Amino acid sequence: MRGAPPQLGTLLATPRELSDFLASTERRAFKQALFAVRDEDSALDLVQDAMMRLAEKYGDRPAEELPMLFQRILQNAIRDFYRRSKVRSMWTTLLSSLTPGDDEDSDPLDTLETENKPEDTPEGALEQTQVMAVIESEISRLPTRQREAFLMRYWEDMDVAETAAAMGCSEGSVKTHCSRATHTLAAALKAKGITL
Repeated sequence: MRGAPPQLGTLLATPRELSDFLASTERRAFKQALFAVRDEDSALDLVQDAMMRLAEKYGDRPAEELPMLFQRILQNAIRDFYRRSKVRSMWTTLLSSLTPGDDEDSDPLDTLETENKPEDTPEGALEQTQVMAVIESEISRLPTRQREAFLMRYWEDMDVAETAAAMGCSEGSVKTHCSRATHTLAAALKAKGITL
């Protein structure tokens, strides 16, 4: 499904713009997928597949639509990964008589870009690395939809409408998910004595 054709006067992405977009988003997308599937090889496969799908199916769209389209493709790929994993897990459990008790309802999604420069001292850099590790850990514990909304809004810098379109939900739901995620993260960091 290609969606509505671009309106007259809308400039379509050039091959260079598409290439530049993919290069600029690769690292963040990999981190997002890695949070979600917790396996580097699978995360890399998901990102590469999402990039290929974007180029094949939506490479002729306007450049400003590429971030939202890519997020939607990547999230769908991650959800498909979890569906396949659950089916494999169910059959493995039935056949082996082992019940691992691993219900993976929380598929983390996320880009965590540490663009802020660390302090100029080694101690400052170490402290920032430790704080980022705690934040990454807490983000991975958020419920799926909260994590998706939070990371798209605050790390991918997508607006509410773009996030809603990528998640397939209402703008009000995005705001609710972001609010809950923010409060949960703030409480978790405060409990660990971290102030930002």
